[in-house]
Amino acid sequence: MFFLFLWFIQTTQAQENVIWNSQSKNSAESMPVGGGDIGLNLWVEKGAVYLYLSRSGTFDENNTLLKLGRIKLKFSSNPFDGKTFKQELVLKDGYAQINGSNIKIRVWVDVFNPVVHLEIKSNQKIITEASYESWRYEDRITKGKENNQNSYKWAPQGIVKTAKDEIAFKNNGVQFYHHNKAETVFDVAVKQQGLEDRKAELFNPLKKLVFGGSMQGKNMIPAGNEDGTYLNTPFKSWKLKSKSPSQSQEITIALNSSKADIQNWEQELKAVKTNSNQKSSLKWWNDYWQTSFIYINSNDEAANQSSKNYQLFRYMLGCNAFGKYPTKFNGGLFTYDPQLIDSTLKYTPDFRNWGGGTHTAQNQRLVYWPMLKSGDFEMMKPQFDFYLDLLKNVEIRTEAAWGHDGASFTEQLENFGLPNPAEYGWKRPSDFNKGMEYNAWLEYEWDTVLEFCMMILETERYAGKNIEKYIPLIESSLTFFKEHYTYLAKQRGAKALDANGHLVFYPGSAAETYKMAYNSTSTIAALKTVLERLIQHPTLTQNKKAEWMEMLKTIPPISFRDFDGKPTIAPAKLWERINNTESPQLYPIYPWGIYGIGKPGLDTAINTFKCDTDVLKFRSHIGWKQDNIFAARLGLTDEAAKFTTEKLKDSGRRFSAFWGPGFDWTPDHNWGGSGMIGLQEMLMQVDGKKIYLFPAWPKEWNVHFKLHAPYQTTIEGKLKDGKLTDLKVFPEARKADLINKMIE
Repeated sequence: MFFLFLWFIQTTQAQENVIWNSQSKNSAESMPVGGGDIGLNLWVEKGAVYLYLSRSGTFDENNTLLKLGRIKLKFSSNPFDGKTFKQELVLKDGYAQINGSNIKIRVWVDVFNPVVHLEIKSNQKIITEASYESWRYEDRITKGKENNQNSYKWAPQGIVKTAKDEIAFKNNGVQFYHHNKAETVFDVAVKQQGLEDRKAELFNPLKKLVFGGSMQGKNMIPAGNEDGTYLNTPFKSWKLKSKSPSQSQEITIALNSSKADIQNWEQELKAVKTNSNQKSSLKWWNDYWQTSFIYINSNDEAANQSSKNYQLFRYMLGCNAFGKYPTKFNGGLFTYDPQLIDSTLKYTPDFRNWGGGTHTAQNQRLVYWPMLKSGDFEMMKPQFDFYLDLLKNVEIRTEAAWGHDGASFTEQLENFGLPNPAEYGWKRPSDFNKGMEYNAWLEYEWDTVLEFCMMILETERYAGKNIEKYIPLIESSLTFFKEHYTYLAKQRGAKALDANGHLVFYPGSAAETYKMAYNSTSTIAALKTVLERLIQHPTLTQNKKAEWMEMLKTIPPISFRDFDGKPTIAPAKLWERINNTESPQLYPIYPWGIYGIGKPGLDTAINTFKCDTDVLKFRSHIGWKQDNIFAARLGLTDEAAKFTTEKLKDSGRRFSAFWGPGFDWTPDHNWGGSGMIGLQEMLMQVDGKKIYLFPAWPKEWNVHFKLHAPYQTTIEGKLKDGKLTDLKVFPEARKADLINKMIE
């Protein structure tokens, strides 16, 4: 027993810290550090300490998610000249530390105040130089692929430029900010999409937004400007320098984002509390790691890597726990110089593929689903609020385009609720409906919002959360399907329903893949599952309950097809073409849980995974691919282990959880999220009140885990050589609902 205890202690400690014993070549070898809603890329290069500053919600006029600059620290004697170098991410406490021959530098972010702390201690008196470096010291015209960082993408309407920041020495520090003009890409999209007469009613998050901050150092004074180039990007620096040599130096970077005028923004910035100690942030991170974990100690190194990188990716997610905006799938807060990802993209550090304020729900969902079983319910709020904030705009566009009710959330959605203008299409037939995207990939893809509706309903079931404010979002999203497909049917003929009393979901879309679909399986599975769950919501009025029960009766059944005489789930009843490489015929397995372990039709679902030629052709572990999750849900242990370890293996970059670019960008957060989901589903699955342990877990993978289940339940246990020990279930009454698949 002592050996077992010691083994798990060693496992936990071994997986907690990332340690580098040499400097980095460039920003691609950076380490993520963060907290609250701030992300830093930290690295040491040629004796200087660098960090990129990122924060949730820093969208400019073009909807680029701008970085807030780069900080550089230099010292009068190079502390990294000798043999001693150590850069360490202390996961348990959420901070990083850099040690040289005579120096210690602690880098931490206040979880509860938007402040970055740099604490320097030296064995000898040294001069510290802190530079604020900006590549936005002048207006910059963006051309070609560089516009993929903003909402214009490949279709700019005239010259697009990133406006310069305002940067100056102030009060012995450096103040910097970006101030959006009144006219932004919001105005362009509103005009393009025929909504100018409703413009005053629309939520506009970009207009006159101000974001930036101030860098201050104790006993530091301005020391002039310098020009330079990092990689291919020219920059200007504003330097602060120690007044006199010292053995300690504290530098703070306080941040503020607001729609106030500049004077009020400055007052808000001054009010930011910069003198907090680290105690409350340490406690937050310590509690975070106690909430949930998966520690594997196996002879299979791929399994061990999966566990390590699961934890590292969850750290990255925790850095935006309190963001005003959700963590973006295409890099989160930790993007870096793009030419280090693709040598042809010699752009600024602001670049990321697939935009800043543009949200792709198919990708975002994979970042947020794993937070249920990891118990990170509060971290889901920014994603839910994102949709809630856009609800009015989306309902207005529905009414304007078709004259009926409901929220038409499109794919490639701007942070003001309208379709991305490039994806919406500038070269459209003059009589093409204004509500539609003229786009072969995205047309008729309305159902992605339903996954977030389900997540909201699940937070109530898992954590007892009050979700009342989100019920209008869920109801409006459902209403759209009822109203819109009734509207389309009545345009075709006299009847709204088919001969069986079902709605006809045509034209539709099964993900981006099966286009012009008739009764898409992903849509049917989503509507059926969300309606069934909503009907159970305790605060629904009887009238509302009856309305949704009536709609549920109109949802058609899922369609099937055969391969080699074996029945499989079809992606739709019919479709015109295949456009992408997703497998929506497996969505009834995940996320919708209609098929799975202990449920009818499991053999048909397994046939779909193993025999459907499209599914086999599209199979991969890269990016947003979900084969590892499907395999786990089907109880296919060997396949689940294979695809999950391929997905969660070391990325090949210095920080092992910086995957990508895959189909998107680096670090690819939907790559990491789908990996997390797969590992969780291998360990534990839930069905109503049933809790299946080890439904797709190799018995030789020794593991210590803690996961969350519905009805405010936590499950902690240890598996050693195929035997479950030290099981802790809270509340204890839920033990009766456990089914240990390892002993079947």
